[in-house]
Amino acid sequence: MTKNPPAAKPPKDRTDEMAFLDHLEELRWHIIKGLGGIGLGIIVAFIFGDFFVDKVMLGPTDSDFIVYRLLGIDAIDLTLQSRKLPGQFFTYWGTLIVLGGIIGSPILFYQIWAFIAPALESSEKWKTRGHTLFITFFFLLGVAFGYFVLVPFALQFFTQFQISDAIHNDFDINEYFSSLTMWVLSCGVIFQLPVLSYFLSKFGLLTPEFLKNYRRHAIIFCFILSAFLTPPDPVSQILIAIPLILLFQLSVWVSKIAVRKRKKELDKAFGDA
Repeated sequence: MTKNPPAAKPPKDRTDEMAFLDHLEELRWHIIKGLGGIGLGIIVAFIFGDFFVDKVMLGPTDSDFIVYRLLGIDAIDLTLQSRKLPGQFFTYWGTLIVLGGIIGSPILFYQIWAFIAPALESSEKWKTRGHTLFITFFFLLGVAFGYFVLVPFALQFFTQFQISDAIHNDFDINEYFSSLTMWVLSCGVIFQLPVLSYFLSKFGLLTPEFLKNYRRHAIIFCFILSAFLTPPDPVSQILIAIPLILLFQLSVWVSKIAVRKRKKELDKAFGDA
């Protein structure tokens, strides 16, 4: 005579007895702590401000930039001008804020996940530190890709593009900083695709079969997105599209792992394993 398997005990959730205002209060403190991490990053950026401005922000404008030397690119110096009275002031502080955000991003990611994690089932919880490392790794990888790959090729394209020899390319420093920030942070966000794939697959909202069925559409979308992010030259677009396609393939692999893990946890919860 077989016995029915014991019913799975629901995990203890410390948020069960919390009122809505208590959730808002907890969220507020997590946001404050996350912004505190950004503030610490800004302080670090301020302490090393001269280095970050001369070597990091203005690094790709120098024809001796490491990427140009490693790839043997015949680069030329980028000439910048400040055409507005507070141009350099806003550019300087804008640089510190953006770099501070990147430096302090691990603390922000940690605080965001620390707020979300208690609301999930125990089978859906990740170790907060491991999850933060996962997100931070792909974000910083995207930032590095944008800075060392996208930015140098885009700058050299626009610097060397001329419709007439009578027109000289002297760029405004605010436009340069805005473009640099957009390219770098956009790559950081785009490189979160494997993280998003894992999340959705763990929650049962995405499957590797779905991704495989729409692989061709995804490849076309990668080329469209690369055309939007890069200058209108085929070399830069291909250099961006290829990593995006590889990211999609990695997302398929990550989705397989998440679905397999989800199935094992469900089997264990219902007593089948």
